[in-house]
Amino acid sequence: MNETKKKDLIGRLALLTTTLIWGTSFVVLKSTLDSVSTLYVLAFRFTGAAAIMALFSIKHLKEIDNEYLMDGLKTGICLFLAYVFQTYGLVYTTAGKNAFLTATYCVIVPFLNWIFTKQRPDRYNASAAVICIIGCGLVSLQDDFSVGIGDALTMVCGLFYALHIIALSNSTKSKSPVLISMLQFAVAGILSWVFAFLVEPFPTNIPADAAVSIVYLCVMCTAVCFFLQAVGQKYTPPTQVAIILTLESVFGATISAFVYNDPITFRLILGFVLIFAAVLISETKLSFLKIKR
Repeated sequence: MNETKKKDLIGRLALLTTTLIWGTSFVVLKSTLDSVSTLYVLAFRFTGAAAIMALFSIKHLKEIDNEYLMDGLKTGICLFLAYVFQTYGLVYTTAGKNAFLTATYCVIVPFLNWIFTKQRPDRYNASAAVICIIGCGLVSLQDDFSVGIGDALTMVCGLFYALHIIALSNSTKSKSPVLISMLQFAVAGILSWVFAFLVEPFPTNIPADAAVSIVYLCVMCTAVCFFLQAVGQKYTPPTQVAIILTLESVFGATISAFVYNDPITFRLILGFVLIFAAVLISETKLSFLKIKR
């Protein structure tokens, strides 16, 4: 195996591992919320992740200036809001539905980018949006055509994830992604602690399994996944990165079905398929169907 193919393989394995770990996070988080409230879970998770990233970038901390701080503030606020809505949504819906509805951020990004950069979405983005809306309806609409609170919160989460992607993309163009990540985790952690103290009682008795889950979320699902994603994107084209990362929702829904015996109906499966198809259309422009000349 030559050096180029070896790097390609390393990149794809890193991204695949990232999606698998993130897929487990929906189930781990769901069980943790039974004993520790949402904002304290996020506070522990982001604070720990910020500390880990700071250790990896300790030699470069002196590079942080006002521009770094402003970018960290913007991305951190978006990340905090995305996780708050996702985590509260997970309290009221299944881990599988939470995973797939979160993935809709991939379809939202081109339209938000249009607002900020005046770059009009193409026909693939438009068709993906229509397909995604139909898929979300099949997944989240009840028999009386109402939307459950958990599904609604998760879809709002997708909006803030999309805003986070745009903010992060602008922030990392000329800056260290490790430092930006450390700052955004720190901002999200501080916000989590502030709001947790204001609205929720401090957990005085955290079970051992919940503590282990929080450590797992902090180390594996946040710090390690960011590192693996950075490695993967270094050796993998952006279009292929997007395809691989959408597998997070597939892994999340599959693991949830096995662990919690979530009810799987034809309508739910069809909704998942449509959301997944919408993400692929939006991110790849169906380039994998075109014959290379």
